[in-house]
Amino acid sequence: MRRAILAALAGGVMLTGAACESDANTSEIAAPAAVTASATPATTVPKPDYSANTEKVCGRLDEVFSAALGDFGTELGKMIAHKEAKQTDEAEKAEKSAAAELKSVGTQIRKETASAENPELKEAGDTSATKIEKSAKDRNYIEKIKTTKDLDKTLKAQLAEWLSPVAGYCR
Repeated sequence: MRRAILAALAGGVMLTGAACESDANTSEIAAPAAVTASATPATTVPKPDYSANTEKVCGRLDEVFSAALGDFGTELGKMIAHKEAKQTDEAEKAEKSAAAELKSVGTQIRKETASAENPELKEAGDTSATKIEKSAKDRNYIEKIKTTKDLDKTLKAQLAEWLSPVAGYCR
């Protein structure tokens, strides 16, 4: 909405500036038709209103973030407990489960944002999903987590990176 207003204002300023600096003879009346034709596109192209659809998509994303990321967090908690107990095999199983949960989050984000009418939200969802899916494959950040302190430091930054593309659309 703000872009449309700024575009209309910029168009009006350019037209006003052109009229003030014109060397045209003001006694001729042919100029108004040209001004009207050039002003029409800037004021008659309304930007689509995606707000209702965006609200629905964001509501579904909130559910994904609450449930699926919760499952991911649960698996990370199990992994930490097993690492602290020196249960390497169990810790590795929990790490793999956490990665599977994370991959599922990416898939769900991609699915939910595919129905977005706003192409920018759709693209942001794809970007977030890609980042999450990449992290599910390359689990270096998970392997660095050995304690809950490590979890807090690592996961906070990681969540911000994963979710920042869609966060601007879902408030």
